Amino acid sequence: MPPGPFNAITDVAGVLVGHATLICRDGALRPGFGPARTGITVILPHPNNLYMEKVPAAVHTINGYGKAVGFEQVRELGLIEAPIGLTNTLNVGLALDALVQSAIRQNPQIGVRADSGSVNIVVGETNDSFLNDIQGRHVKAEHVWAALESAAGGAVQQGAVGAGTGTVCFGWKGGIGSASRLLPPEQGGYTLGVLVQTNFGASRDLILMGIPVGRLLAGEKLSPGTIPGSVMIVLATDAPLDARQLERVCVRAGAGLARTGAQFSHGSGDFVIAFSTANRVLHSPEGMIAQREWVANEAALLNLLFRAAIESVEEAVINSLFYAETIQGRDDHIARALPLEPILEILEKSLK
Repeated sequence: MPPGPFNAITDVAGVLVGHATLICRDGALRPGFGPARTGITVILPHPNNLYMEKVPAAVHTINGYGKAVGFEQVRELGLIEAPIGLTNTLNVGLALDALVQSAIRQNPQIGVRADSGSVNIVVGETNDSFLNDIQGRHVKAEHVWAALESAAGGAVQQGAVGAGTGTVCFGWKGGIGSASRLLPPEQGGYTLGVLVQTNFGASRDLILMGIPVGRLLAGEKLSPGTIPGSVMIVLATDAPLDARQLERVCVRAGAGLARTGAQFSHGSGDFVIAFSTANRVLHSPEGMIAQREWVANEAALLNLLFRAAIESVEEAVINSLFYAETIQGRDDHIARALPLEPILEILEKSLK
């Protein structure tokens, strides 16, 4: 399927992405002090007040070895009401706290007025401790707020940036990747976009375009000591899907991961978050009933969105590898960039 103009999650109109990247100090690990190779990435379904204008959403757990928060209320209510945060495993609590503070600053009635209730924050993570002093929990509130402030549409910065600064994928430097697909105009013309934070996979398992390149790169030097880890996947669409339909699209993300060689190992946290920008749900509606667009031919539309999700997830993972640069982190651990020339030679020979 064809990609959108930016081939990114921001091809879904209104979606914004922001990063804050933390790279400081070198040398031996001093827990709590550094070196730091980490960050925060935020995804906003639209630029307005998300608490007051929520979006339909769903979540899916492929493998639950992770510390994602906020999923239960999304499962119960089918809504997202705050920016989505991605960071490292031990920084989830601090990122959550900063996003709560941001929501309260924008909506001072939270927790005060009886009709406002609380706010549900969704934060996901992967473990970047191979390169990063993860005990230091270096992502602070000011970094989360800076990521929110910088959030924008258009081209998405990918690779070793934000929440992907310290992650490793298939033995190579991973990070943030994004991609999108466009549905044909005669079938709605909708867009589906994906953003991933990759930190998973054994080097021998890497597959590109159906070619087992991981097994064909035996002579290349990998990042030493890496362990298969986790992935966060965020899906966005402007198709008018409800939470049930979005959850069905979430499930197909696993097929996109499998195309790259993912194994969903015992110690892997593989989570999917999806939302639709089409039908906002007001926190304080004027009446009991609201009219919205809904999908009349579910089979036809969802089959296209399933394909779009699979293709976008696969390409977003590949982009996280192709955009990433070599990073040296704590204890002089090195996560090397994917060797593009040998990869392209392998693909050229294999696809002849």
